[in-house]
Amino acid sequence: MNVRRPEDRGVPADPRTAIPTPVRLAGWIASAQGLIGVGIAVALFVRALGGHREETVVISGYGTAVWFAILGGGLLAAGIGLLRGRRWGRGLVVIAELLLLFVAWYVGVGSGQYLAGVVLAVVCATALVSLFRRDAVEWYAV
Repeated sequence: MNVRRPEDRGVPADPRTAIPTPVRLAGWIASAQGLIGVGIAVALFVRALGGHREETVVISGYGTAVWFAILGGGLLAAGIGLLRGRRWGRGLVVIAELLLLFVAWYVGVGSGQYLAGVVLAVVCATALVSLFRRDAVEWYAV
């Protein structure tokens, strides 16, 4: 936490060492999810460049790649922000994890891939619980 000790003598605490462990965990989770999103964006872009077209629906490969790049890049930036002690990343990560819980439901129930859905839900819930623990909330409130 960001608490000065008497021996600090006016030296501000290093924000990276003052970050609670649950916030770091959520930062690592969000960074990994964002990196996966950016990787999917690159794969979709390369696939669209190669001329891939969906036969049953009209989907823009470039548009989908841009969508994943924006969302994945934002989540990656928020995760790195948390790892560097930036409080602005917390809100973005909370919103993203709540949205990804709906994706987990769709993956598990809608697509019938229950294991993947449960794994994603557990990862999202871990990040959310980490960000709402007492020490994480106190860190954010300072």
